[in-house]
Amino acid sequence: MKYVMDTGVLSLFYAGDEQVKSFFGEIQSGRARGYVSSVNLAEFYYKICQKLGQETATVRFHQTQTILEAVETDGELTKAAGMNKCRYGHLSLADTFAAALTEKVGGTLLTTDEALLKVREIRVKHFKV
Repeated sequence: MKYVMDTGVLSLFYAGDEQVKSFFGEIQSGRARGYVSSVNLAEFYYKICQKLGQETATVRFHQTQTILEAVETDGELTKAAGMNKCRYGHLSLADTFAAALTEKVGGTLLTTDEALLKVREIRVKHFKV
């Protein structure tokens, strides 16, 4: 199994939310692979920095990189994200990268954003906040 995380799911994980615990457990045990786009990781960093400070944001940033594979943007991923923004204008730019990465790896996007449920090209698992 392959999972792509958005910023909201990362926040749930670090808050100890039971809804996402098993998915991260699968990844940490090697039963699944976990991914995050570098754009979503940047969004996660700045949101944690704003709420909890730079030190906490830096620690969580590095912790996340030990759990998930951070996928850098390249021409292919950037073009796919742009196409998602064109098709689904209601999505944030970070969400378009999460969706593009999910399609690229053939996984399931774990998200707290209901808007991503409308993306037809990918599998999405939505979590309530």
